[in-house]
Amino acid sequence: MEKAVLVGLVTFESSEEQTNEYLEELAFLAKTAGAKPIKKFIQKLSKPDKNTFLGKGKIEEVYYFAKSNDVSIIIFDDDLSPTQIRNIEKIFNEKSKILDRSNLILDIFANRAKTAQARTQVELAQYQYLLPRLTRMWTHLERQKGGIGMRGPGETQIETDRRIIKDKISLLKKQLKKIEKQSITRRKARKHLIRVALIGYTNAGKSTLMNQLAKSEVFAEDKLFATLDTTVRKVVIDNLPFLLTDTVGFIRKLPHQLIESFKSTLDEVVEADFLIHLVDISNQNFEDHINVVNKTLVDIGASNKPNMLVFNKIDQYTFEKKDEDDLTPITSKNFSLEDLQKSWISKIENKTIFISALKKEFYNEFKTLLYGEVKKLHEKRYPYNNFLY
Repeated sequence: MEKAVLVGLVTFESSEEQTNEYLEELAFLAKTAGAKPIKKFIQKLSKPDKNTFLGKGKIEEVYYFAKSNDVSIIIFDDDLSPTQIRNIEKIFNEKSKILDRSNLILDIFANRAKTAQARTQVELAQYQYLLPRLTRMWTHLERQKGGIGMRGPGETQIETDRRIIKDKISLLKKQLKKIEKQSITRRKARKHLIRVALIGYTNAGKSTLMNQLAKSEVFAEDKLFATLDTTVRKVVIDNLPFLLTDTVGFIRKLPHQLIESFKSTLDEVVEADFLIHLVDISNQNFEDHINVVNKTLVDIGASNKPNMLVFNKIDQYTFEKKDEDDLTPITSKNFSLEDLQKSWISKIENKTIFISALKKEFYNEFKTLLYGEVKKLHEKRYPYNNFLY
């Protein structure tokens, strides 16, 4: 397993606590990609250095640590510009791979994509990421061929590569349009059934819940982005059939190339009649995760859909109990599960439930709540359709 070092910045926009949280997530991403993070480097700067991202002294510190500990990957928590990548690679004598967050996420996606649609989407996102960064691969800019009989307009190697990549991008877009047409045809064939989509931050437990509800075998694992391919299953609760869709998880700082290329996958969310927003309550940053998902829903135009908030993994929830004589302010770490239940259920009455999908805790109560919501939509949409079962 390759050793990795994680690098983050504390700027005016992010506190030290936030940066540590982001690096925790980056460490999880690195493990998912198959690397072993062994150290984190954090520097306080008003803004990233335009040449090397970190200050001169700090980047040298990272270099000497990497050199003495046989570290082969340096991962930065923010996107790097082509200039920054080139300068950092010079410092590291190209002995270590320099990755940024987008590059790492793209690598995970490429590894996880199974269907033709997901693979095409990932390939498109990779080429779109690569296009502005070609300069670091071709620092030489000689003409390809010169001399007698070759005095054409001339084209540098980098221009050739840009043209090849642009051609490849337009070809992939055409392929995606073709696949998208097939998806639309498939979606049209699913008439007379209410469509429910499982949404949430990555690793919230969507596929596990899908397996419980649909009694199916969707790949579920405690890693980020275990699901990339949209899975649709028919589910029946009592006498009510409906379609349930498992979707790709959201994450903060998701590369815009991925949002663009995964648009057709996210269409499943846009076209759903009801959303189940699943939240991993055992993660300290669950409120941030809720905000990231809500923001993504606004971006794709699906924020006004009827939905329910399901807090999952209550079996893994832990909190720090305060002593009675402790007068320090209460933080989110001190809230018990009961406290959270009271506060959230009072905020969103009738649409919030706390469960454990894996252990099936409060699972029947969740099914009853879901049945009520889908039944209302079904009766409104298909008033003359007495349930099929």
